[in-house]
Amino acid sequence: MLEKTNQVNLLFDFYAPLLKGKQREYLELYYLDDLSLSEIAEMHEVSRQAVYDHIKRAEKQLFEYDQKLHLAVKHEQRMNALSRMKELVNGIADSKARDELNTLLHQLSEMD
Repeated sequence: MLEKTNQVNLLFDFYAPLLKGKQREYLELYYLDDLSLSEIAEMHEVSRQAVYDHIKRAEKQLFEYDQKLHLAVKHEQRMNALSRMKELVNGIADSKARDELNTLLHQLSEMD
Protein backbone atom coordinates (compact mmCIF):
# COMPACT_ATOMS: atom_id res chain seq x y z
CA MET A 1 0.00 0.00 0.00
CA LEU A 2 2.84 2.40 0.79
CA GLU A 3 4.30 1.92 -2.69
CA LYS A 4 0.94 2.77 -4.28
CA THR A 5 0.60 5.81 -2.01
CA ASN A 6 4.03 7.06 -3.04
CA GLN A 7 3.25 6.46 -6.69
CA VAL A 8 -0.10 8.27 -6.51
CA ASN A 9 1.54 11.17 -4.66
CA LEU A 10 4.21 11.47 -7.35
CA LEU A 11 1.65 11.33 -10.16
CA PHE A 12 -0.52 13.84 -8.29
CA ASP A 13 2.41 16.27 -8.27
CA PHE A 14 2.56 16.12 -12.07
CA TYR A 15 -1.07 15.79 -13.08
CA ALA A 16 -3.22 17.36 -10.33
CA PRO A 17 -4.21 20.35 -12.49
CA LEU A 18 -5.70 17.95 -15.05
CA LEU A 19 -8.11 16.38 -12.56
CA LYS A 20 -11.66 17.59 -12.00
CA GLY A 21 -12.36 19.61 -8.84
CA LYS A 22 -13.81 16.97 -6.53
CA GLN A 23 -11.46 14.27 -7.78
CA ARG A 24 -8.45 16.48 -7.09
CA GLU A 25 -9.79 17.63 -3.72
CA TYR A 26 -10.74 14.16 -2.46
CA LEU A 27 -7.48 12.65 -3.67
CA GLU A 28 -5.50 15.37 -1.90
CA LEU A 29 -7.41 14.90 1.33
CA TYR A 30 -7.06 11.13 1.18
CA TYR A 31 -3.41 10.77 0.11
CA LEU A 32 -1.71 14.00 1.14
CA ASP A 33 -3.69 14.89 4.27
CA ASP A 34 -4.21 11.22 5.22
CA LEU A 35 -7.92 11.57 5.97
CA SER A 36 -10.18 8.53 5.90
CA LEU A 37 -13.01 8.08 3.43
CA SER A 38 -15.48 8.63 6.27
CA GLU A 39 -13.81 11.87 7.36
CA ILE A 40 -13.87 13.23 3.82
CA ALA A 41 -17.49 12.16 3.35
CA GLU A 42 -18.48 13.90 6.56
CA MET A 43 -16.64 17.10 5.59
CA HIS A 44 -18.40 17.26 2.23
CA GLU A 45 -21.73 15.85 3.36
CA VAL A 46 -21.66 13.03 0.84
CA SER A 47 -21.61 9.27 1.18
CA ARG A 48 -18.42 7.34 1.83
CA GLN A 49 -19.09 5.48 -1.44
CA ALA A 50 -19.18 8.77 -3.38
CA VAL A 51 -15.78 9.73 -1.99
CA TYR A 52 -14.41 6.27 -2.80
CA ASP A 53 -15.71 6.48 -6.39
CA HIS A 54 -14.16 9.92 -6.95
CA ILE A 55 -10.81 8.76 -5.57
CA LYS A 56 -10.77 5.60 -7.70
CA ARG A 57 -11.63 7.57 -10.85
CA ALA A 58 -8.93 10.11 -10.02
CA GLU A 59 -6.33 7.39 -9.47
CA LYS A 60 -7.28 5.82 -12.81
CA GLN A 61 -6.96 9.20 -14.51
CA LEU A 62 -3.50 9.80 -13.00
CA PHE A 63 -2.23 6.46 -14.27
CA GLU A 64 -3.75 7.05 -17.71
CA TYR A 65 -2.15 10.49 -17.97
CA ASP A 66 1.22 9.07 -17.01
CA GLN A 67 0.84 6.19 -19.45
CA LYS A 68 0.47 8.76 -22.22
CA LEU A 69 2.84 11.52 -21.06
CA HIS A 70 5.49 9.59 -19.08
CA LEU A 71 6.34 12.59 -16.87
CA ALA A 72 7.16 10.43 -13.83
CA VAL A 73 9.66 8.28 -15.75
CA LYS A 74 11.26 11.34 -17.34
CA HIS A 75 11.52 12.95 -13.90
CA GLU A 76 13.25 9.87 -12.49
CA GLN A 77 15.66 9.79 -15.44
CA ARG A 78 16.51 13.47 -14.93
CA MET A 79 17.10 12.93 -11.21
CA ASN A 80 19.40 9.96 -11.95
CA ALA A 81 21.34 11.99 -14.53
CA LEU A 82 21.71 14.91 -12.12
CA SER A 83 22.89 12.59 -9.38
CA ARG A 84 25.52 11.06 -11.64
CA MET A 85 26.64 14.50 -12.81
CA LYS A 86 27.07 15.61 -9.19
CA GLU A 87 29.27 12.57 -8.53
CA LEU A 88 31.45 13.45 -11.51
CA VAL A 89 31.64 17.13 -10.58
CA ASN A 90 32.77 16.30 -7.05
CA GLY A 91 35.76 14.49 -8.58
CA ILE A 92 37.02 17.68 -10.25
CA ALA A 93 40.18 19.04 -8.61
CA ASP A 94 39.70 22.69 -9.64
CA SER A 95 37.55 24.08 -6.80
CA LYS A 96 36.38 27.14 -8.77
CA ALA A 97 35.14 25.00 -11.67
CA ARG A 98 33.62 22.48 -9.24
CA ASP A 99 31.74 25.23 -7.38
CA GLU A 100 30.43 26.74 -10.60
CA LEU A 101 29.29 23.36 -11.90
CA ASN A 102 27.60 22.56 -8.57
CA THR A 103 25.74 25.87 -8.79
CA LEU A 104 24.56 25.04 -12.31
CA LEU A 105 23.50 21.54 -11.26
CA HIS A 106 21.54 23.01 -8.37
CA GLN A 107 19.79 25.40 -10.76
CA LEU A 108 18.92 22.49 -13.06
CA SER A 109 17.49 20.45 -10.19
CA GLU A 110 15.33 23.40 -9.10
CA MET A 111 13.81 23.68 -12.59
CA ASP A 112 12.11 20.30 -12.27
